[in-house]
Amino acid sequence: MNITVIGSGFGGLTAAIRLQAQGHQVTVIEKRDKPGGRAYVYEQDGFTFDGGPTIITAPWLIHDLFALCGKKTEDYVDIIPIDPFYNIRFEDGSIFRYNSDRENLLRQIREFNSADEEGYLRFARAGEKIFKTGFELIDQPFTTFGSMTKVLPDLVRLQAQKSVASFVNQYIKDERLRQVFSFHPLLIGGNPFQSTSIYALIHTLEQRFGVWFAMGGTGALVRALVKLFEEMGGKLYLNTEASEIVINEQNKQAEGVRTSDGQFFPAQIVVSNADVAFTYMNLVQARYRQKNTDQKLKNMQYSMSLFVLYFGTDRKYENMAHHEILMGPRYKGLLDDIFKRKILAKDFSLYLHRPTATDPSLAPEGHDAWYVLSPVPHLGGNTDWTTMVKPYRDSIVQYLEERYMPDLSKHIVTEHTIDPLHFRDTLNSYLGSAFSVEPILTQSAWFRPHNVSEDISNLYFAGAGTHPGAGLPWSHEFR
Repeated sequence: MNITVIGSGFGGLTAAIRLQAQGHQVTVIEKRDKPGGRAYVYEQDGFTFDGGPTIITAPWLIHDLFALCGKKTEDYVDIIPIDPFYNIRFEDGSIFRYNSDRENLLRQIREFNSADEEGYLRFARAGEKIFKTGFELIDQPFTTFGSMTKVLPDLVRLQAQKSVASFVNQYIKDERLRQVFSFHPLLIGGNPFQSTSIYALIHTLEQRFGVWFAMGGTGALVRALVKLFEEMGGKLYLNTEASEIVINEQNKQAEGVRTSDGQFFPAQIVVSNADVAFTYMNLVQARYRQKNTDQKLKNMQYSMSLFVLYFGTDRKYENMAHHEILMGPRYKGLLDDIFKRKILAKDFSLYLHRPTATDPSLAPEGHDAWYVLSPVPHLGGNTDWTTMVKPYRDSIVQYLEERYMPDLSKHIVTEHTIDPLHFRDTLNSYLGSAFSVEPILTQSAWFRPHNVSEDISNLYFAGAGTHPGAGLPWSHEFR
C-alpha cells in the first residue's frame, strides 16, 4: 500500500520505518527544513543545540526498531548510559545525585531524612508492581471501550486514581525527597499533582534500564532513523506542509494528503504525527468528524508549554552535570500557577541540559552547549509572549548566575529562544502546548485520542497526543 506520514518526529519516523519494513511504500512529509519534529536541531556559531527531547529511557525499543530491519543500532548511532541521571538541586543548597545505584540512593535519603529510608523501600516495591502492569498497558492500543474495561481492575488495584505526588507522599515525608521521586511526569508534560500514579513506573524504568544519551545529540538519533528509513526505500520530503487530509465523499476514507504548495500525495493509509488537535481541526473537514468535533477537542485538558533558552558559553562549568533539575522555592504552588491558574509566575523550577558534559563535540573546544527549560502555561492563559521573552530570559539568566553559574551573563556567546508561540505557530501545537493532551487518568488509555481515528477508518495517529503519550522512546506498532 501507499502510505503517507505527516510529520517526522520520533513517532512519525518510527511508524514509517515499521510500515516500510512490512513492505509498504511510505512517504513522510515534513513542514520544516529538517526532520525531527520536537527533536529539531539548531546549529549556530559552532554550537549544536538539540531542540527538544534529550532523555532516552527505553533504549531497547530503538534496538528493536533497527533489528526489525535487519540492522544494528551501533552501525548508525552510538547510545551510551549516563551517570548521574540527574542532579536535583534545592534552594537550601542540598543536591540529590540521582542514579540507579541503590546504595547511593539510600545513603542520600538517609542524609536528607533517615526516617524516609524504609518509606522509600516500600515506595520502590509498590513502583515495581505498577511497572509490571503499567508497562504492558503502554504498548497496546486502546481502540475500544472493551479493551479498557479489561484493565480497570488492575488500575483500581494499583491506585491509578491517585496522582503521582499523592502516591509518593504516602511513603515519603521529607518535602525535598517527595519532589525527587515525583517530578517525573513533568518530563512528559504532566503535573505530578494531577497525573495518574501509573506514571510512577518511570522511576522503576530508570532504575532498571538507566538513562541514555545519543552521542552527537538527539539529532544524531533522528539522522540515524532517517538514514534507516531511506535505506529501506522510504521517501522523505522536507519543506512540505500538509494543508488537508483529503477524504473520499463516498466511503469517508482518506485518499491522500494535499500540501500548502498544491502537491497531492495519494495514500491508502494516512498516519499523522502532527498534533492530534491540530490534525483534526485544521486538516480534516468538520463534516467528516462526528466523534472528534472541534468542541470535544477544545474541552480536553492540554499540557503546559515551555520557554527554552539555548545558549553557548565560552567557558565550561564543570560543577554542572549533563542533566540538572533546579527546584525553585515552591513546588505545588508553582505547578498550580502553570496548570490551573495559567499565570506566568516570577519564580520557577528549571531543567538545565549540558550535553557537552558527555559529548564535548557539540561545542567549540573549551566551550559548553546548554539549554535551560522552564515550564510555563500554555496559551490558554493571558501572557503576552511578544513582550515577555526578553524579561523572562533575563530573569532566568540572573537566577542561574546568582545560584549556580558565576558570571554567566559575561560568558554567553550565542543564544536562541523558543516560547509558547513557537509551539503554536511553528510546531502546530494547539494552544502552544508542548506535550499535547495532558496525561491525567481521564485522558489516558481509551480516554486519550485513539491511535486509529473513530471518524476516518484509515487515519492513524502517532505521537504525544495519542496513546501512550509523550516521551522518548515509546513504540508505535502498526500490525
